[in-house]
Amino acid sequence: MNTLSKISGLVIAVLLLAASTSCKKEYSGATGWKYNDEKNGGVEKTPYVEQETGPGLVFIEGGTFVMGQVEQDVMYDWNTNPRRVTISSFYMDDIEVTNQYWRDYLAWLERVYVVNDLRVVYDNAYPDENVWRLPLNYSDREVSYYFKHPAYNDYPVVGVSWLQCVNYAAWRSDRVNEQILKDHGLIEFAPDASPEDYFSTDAYLTYDYAYNSDKQVYNITTQDYRQAKMEDGILLPKYRLPTEAEWEYAAYGLIGNTVGERVLERKVYPWNGHFFRMDDNKYQGEFVANVRRGRGDYMGTAGHLNDGSPGPAPSVSYWPNDYGLWNMGGNVAEWVMDVYRQTSNDDVVELNPFRGNYYETKKLLEDGTVAERDSIGNIPMVPVSDFKNDRRRNYRQADNKNFLDGDWASLIESDAWMGTTPAESTDLMYRKNNTNYSLVGDHARVYKGGSWKDIQYWAAPGHRRYLDEDEATDYIGFRCAMDRVGSQVQGK
Repeated sequence: MNTLSKISGLVIAVLLLAASTSCKKEYSGATGWKYNDEKNGGVEKTPYVEQETGPGLVFIEGGTFVMGQVEQDVMYDWNTNPRRVTISSFYMDDIEVTNQYWRDYLAWLERVYVVNDLRVVYDNAYPDENVWRLPLNYSDREVSYYFKHPAYNDYPVVGVSWLQCVNYAAWRSDRVNEQILKDHGLIEFAPDASPEDYFSTDAYLTYDYAYNSDKQVYNITTQDYRQAKMEDGILLPKYRLPTEAEWEYAAYGLIGNTVGERVLERKVYPWNGHFFRMDDNKYQGEFVANVRRGRGDYMGTAGHLNDGSPGPAPSVSYWPNDYGLWNMGGNVAEWVMDVYRQTSNDDVVELNPFRGNYYETKKLLEDGTVAERDSIGNIPMVPVSDFKNDRRRNYRQADNKNFLDGDWASLIESDAWMGTTPAESTDLMYRKNNTNYSLVGDHARVYKGGSWKDIQYWAAPGHRRYLDEDEATDYIGFRCAMDRVGSQVQGK
């Protein structure tokens, strides 16, 4: 352990002890016991002020807005009916994830996996550069250089599927928390990390083993040092894709159009007005987003290019919206977390709407192993200890893809479908069989916003499209989000 780590650890210990001293007179309102008193059971209570803003993120103060269609549904999809909802405060990347950020990811994968003869992990994370190839189109420049050349360092990464983006967000969460713990002197950097031994936030919090043998957080109960816990408020929540509702809410940036509780002007786009040109006198007539103006017109006429980009533009281009988010109305469309259903806006709840994945709390068997469902989704009938009843209303599997979050009344024909897997229930719900095939499935994901390839219509945040989660294109990228814990207002 180096001197800097020892000093950092000592500082943390001193700070925590100081906090303990300052809380000596604080008592539990439930029991009357003192907090942070080693003579009184060692119950710890950590002082907490404010969630740290993670790298790359900006704070999005939540509120209510009308989600869905704001203009004529010229596609006649009927899949985004207006509905008033409320979004909790959260954080979002101010820019789209760039080629350089994705190469950071690949560099880590190469260091950990490729050198340990697991190149397949690296290859599976590599963007599909052939998304640029189109019939009767010269695209060698983009295929050969767009992802690799430093000229495109700050351009949004494309050719990445929804699944790849989810993996990136998980990787980013671990690297950010690893750096936080390292900066606090709680762990040491492991340059020779392997696939079996690299920093994982979940593993760090679950298992009592050290990435650094000297535990630096002071434990009141044992008067010793321990690993950091989530209760210490040091680690950040996970990075993830934004939900569809979060993305749409953030894109509008209505905080700039609100006085008191009145929205003075409901927006069609992430900027005011109905056109793609700036109405500010200083920049009058300048394009505010990277979109296709019309058939065959991707950037205007030589001598005065309108948006200046025949393809994606740098992630910091044009003007940010009132939350400080760049390119929410053009450049690249963006993956969001939701599974696609045509009627999501009619089905979802009013607070933090989300049509999501299949969740299930694991059950512990007598031998300490985890019970797994069989091929048709049934939990084995074996003795179990200390687990909740599967029929209890406050303990149930959550199939957020299909209607009411997986309770037994959530499926149209629940009695007939009980015991089926989530995928099977979807097929039954949408009458999928050999003669009646539906495009609706559990692997279709929503993407939002317009792109360099789209006309103005798709830049309205209320519109929604979908693509299979393992597919990629030359016009879809993404940005990450993070939960806000505690107060909904920053600084309070």
